Amino acid sequence: MSPNDSNENNLLDDSVTTSSLNSNNAAFWKRDWSNVQSSLSSLRRSLSSFPSPPLRIMRVSQLDSELLDSELFETFKEQLWLLFSPQIKQTFEPELLAILQFMYRLTVLESGATYGAQLQNLKYRNERQHWGGLQSISKDSSLTKFQKSAYIALTVGGPYIWIRINRLVTAQEWGESNEDDPRKIFWKVLQKAENIYKTISLLNFLIFLYDGKYCTLTDRILSMRFVYARRTMNRQVSFEFLNRQLVWHAFTEFLLFIMPLINLRKLKNLLKRKLLPESYFRSNTLDFLPTHICAICHENQSASNASMSSVVASSKIHNPYEANCGHKYCYFCIKTKLLQEGGTWQCLRCGTEVKEIKRFLEKLVDEEEEENDRTPKDKGKQVAR
Repeated sequence: MSPNDSNENNLLDDSVTTSSLNSNNAAFWKRDWSNVQSSLSSLRRSLSSFPSPPLRIMRVSQLDSELLDSELFETFKEQLWLLFSPQIKQTFEPELLAILQFMYRLTVLESGATYGAQLQNLKYRNERQHWGGLQSISKDSSLTKFQKSAYIALTVGGPYIWIRINRLVTAQEWGESNEDDPRKIFWKVLQKAENIYKTISLLNFLIFLYDGKYCTLTDRILSMRFVYARRTMNRQVSFEFLNRQLVWHAFTEFLLFIMPLINLRKLKNLLKRKLLPESYFRSNTLDFLPTHICAICHENQSASNASMSSVVASSKIHNPYEANCGHKYCYFCIKTKLLQEGGTWQCLRCGTEVKEIKRFLEKLVDEEEEENDRTPKDKGKQVAR
């Protein structure tokens, strides 16, 4: 036997020995694995009863996803709304909205998340598979077909049916029927159902603010919870931007509150009187107008670019009132000015500050009274003539 033949025999014996050992180890491993299956199954079932750290999802991210969905849907609707005539939109608005909602919500069927949720790094998961100690595990259970179909039915079909029923009830005036009429009873049931739904939605939102699980009532009914699509991805928050937004929001709220309390006309006229010289007001007076013309009416008509003849015809004084400076205006015109300016106003004819007005009574003298009021001297002259 050659040395090469002996080496080949040794290698063959080693391979046979190794394969036999591997087969024995595999058999040992399989036997032990099958023995511990019952213990592992009981351990998995008991995990749900063990306390585990709760899964925290930022509430602001969930609310932002809802706002983004509404804004994106409005943008989507505005673009497609241009394709339809006003008559079609008015007649088939519920159907068109349902079709658009269905097209927008199709992403839930494909990826388990809406567009707004995807922008916020969120997705839905089947919370029924994550009770107890399983809520913080790294692997999330995907939604079932029933959950996806029910979500589309509730978010698309529910609003469509509700709008159609309300339109029918309103068009046929069921609310104006007799108390014993079934239509009136149905209308009352609708009103109560709407109030109950709003109350339950409010309670659900308060619970969401407490535990941060289900943002909407539909999510709670179907056990669909928002979780992070990528848990290692942090939310990018610019506190400088948030502070600027909060300050600007508080400032606009303050302006909306304070603006109705400020008399801008009075403030404007006060600044003009303080900053501009008296010669400016004297040069811009309307003292050249005849006495039977209301200067306020003339100013308003001139600002409307009307013709001169129409301005003169519509500027005559009606129900005359006299200011403390002696000039006359229409009662409605001067009273409106005083109310707008806060009790004081500058006369358009002389620039004097007007604070009080009184009714102007024009004295009419009859011929007989005028004859009686003549002096005896005038009568003597008449006789001599």
